[in-house]
Parts: sequence; C-alpha cells; structure tokens
Amino acid sequence: MANPKAATSRIASQAATAANIPEPPPTRILGVESSCDETAAAVVENGRLILANVVASQVDLHAKFGGIFPEVASRQHILTIYPVIEQALQQAHLTLKDVDAVAITRGPGLPGSLVVGMNAAKGLALGSNLPLVGVNHLEAHLYSAWLHQADSQPKPPPEFPLVALIVSGGHTELVLMTGHLTYQHLGASLDDAAGEAFDKVARLLGLGYPGGPAIQKAAEKANPLAFKFPRAWLEGSWDFSFSGLKTAVLREVRQIEGVVSPLPAADMAASFQEAVVDVLVHKTIRAAEKYQAQGILVAGGVSANQALRQAFHMLSPVPVHIPPIWLCTDNAAMIAGAGYYRYIHGQRDSLAMDVLPNWPLSEL
Repeated sequence: MANPKAATSRIASQAATAANIPEPPPTRILGVESSCDETAAAVVENGRLILANVVASQVDLHAKFGGIFPEVASRQHILTIYPVIEQALQQAHLTLKDVDAVAITRGPGLPGSLVVGMNAAKGLALGSNLPLVGVNHLEAHLYSAWLHQADSQPKPPPEFPLVALIVSGGHTELVLMTGHLTYQHLGASLDDAAGEAFDKVARLLGLGYPGGPAIQKAAEKANPLAFKFPRAWLEGSWDFSFSGLKTAVLREVRQIEGVVSPLPAADMAASFQEAVVDVLVHKTIRAAEKYQAQGILVAGGVSANQALRQAFHMLSPVPVHIPPIWLCTDNAAMIAGAGYYRYIHGQRDSLAMDVLPNWPLSEL
C-alpha cells in the first residue's frame, strides 16, 4: 500500500522544484512596416507588450495629390526607414543583439514601398544573423488586438472562435479565426473597399484627404437620416459592395448642385457614413451569430471611425475587440505582433524572399 505521506512529500518537492525553474526569456521581435505611406518600426515582446513603436507618416506629403502617390511614397521610405528603425531600438533600450527575429511586411501593398522595407529588413537579418519572418499586412492588422503598452493594463486576449472584420483603405474582408494563424474566408468587398469609398465620397463632397477622418469630422453634428442612401445587403453571402452607395452619393450631388447652395456636405457625409456602418456592423454580427463566435474583432484603418466603434459596442451580443485608434492605422507593432506568432510556430524565411503586392489572407 502506498504511503500517503511519502506521496504528499513527493508532490510538494515537485512543486518546489517547478517553482524554482526560471521562466524562459522573453521573445522580442523587431517589426518593420512600409507597405503604403507609413514608415514604421517597433519592438514587441511575446506578441503582446509594445516596447517601442515609431511611425513616420507621409499624410501631409500626399494630401496635395488627393491620394497616395506611389513614387513619392517609396522615395520617402528610403529617406526614413533606417532612422525610424534606429529610433525604435533606442526607444526600447535594446540593440539588435537583444532581438530574436526581424518581422517584415511582405504584402499586400505598393510594390515600391514594400521593397524598401524588405531590403532594409534583409540587411538587418543578414548583418546580425537574425531570422527573417515575412508577415501578411492584413493578418497583422488582426493581431493589433493583442497588443498593449507597458503603462496600460492588458485586456484579456480575444477568445476563439472569432469573426474578424478587416476594414481599410484597400480591403474589406470578413474572416472566421478558429485559432492563432487559422482563417476561414467568409466574404469580402466585390468592388470598392470601405476605406476607398470614404476617400472617393470625401473628394466628391470637397472634404479633403484622407477621406475617413474628413467624413467623420463633417458628420459629427450633422443629420445621418437626411439622405436615404442605399444599403447593399447581398443576402445569402457575407460579401460587401460599396460602389452603388458611392454612385448614389454622386447622383445626389449632381442633382443638388446649382439648386441648393451651399452643398449640404455635412448631412451627406453623415448619411453616407451611416449607410456604410449599418452594413458592416449588421453583417458582421450576423456572421458571429451564425458561426457561434466567442467575440468580434474589428481592425484596419476604418476601425478608427467612431460611429463604427460605437455601433459595434452598442449592438453586438458578444465581446467586441477593437484596437486603440493609434493601432488601427498602419504601424510596425502589429507586424511584430503577428511576426511573433509566426516565429514561435517555426516560420523562417530566406533572404531570397520577395514581396507579394497582391497577397490575400486566403493564401496563408
């Protein structure tokens, strides 16, 4: 018969031994981002804690063009990429010797912009003998929901399964996340992305660039019910369409111009925004109910829109995870965050890796 005292003593000894085992050192990833018009570098620890996050924006450079001018973007990346990386390491009080891997945006994005970041990351990896991890920009937007700063209390991480809405200037996509790095494509925009529609409508209304913040500002004290703009529900699918809505705004502008002065741009902006938010929120919530999701994740530049954020928090029956506004737009912390999960799952890319300007999330 076993001696219960001996068994108890053995368990206690094992517990004490386990308690004395030092924790493994943290895994720190240097992220580099240059997919569009933001030059960024960041250091993230264990996929969550942001040690440094530096972003050099080009918004003012492109404002005079009314949109992003690719050649200007790539030239500016060349000028700022190394100073930004150096600043991020200084901000984290680290050197490349303290970093476990370099994560770099591989795509999607502007080819010339992507190449600048890729070449810089390859140089760092080669010169410091560090692993190189290529990251999908859309996947990285999703992982921004796991990030937090050292001076903020981390929120509990999202629980799977999740229905995730990626909504940005170039993409609108609905996916089911059943686990880390595991995606099922549900739907996407069949024409204009939501952010693209914001930019085009802002231009129609003379509100300036970038369109998302301009429309939000104009709509703040306006009437969202002033104009009955259409909603493309596309019943039977999880896809989106915003070209018809954009055309409806254009038609309304042409009918009003010369009859009403000044153009009721604020009410039109509010009504347009209401139509976009209505479709995005209700289709995402219906998908979450259909797939019995534990939560909803919303990411990408358009997720900074206050009306969209408020609608999700008010209407969703499950927890909603939306990154803070400063993590919604392009940044390198999200690249480092996603890169961490790729790294711990064994991904290592060669120095021959090339950029993928049209790399869909469905190919991961």
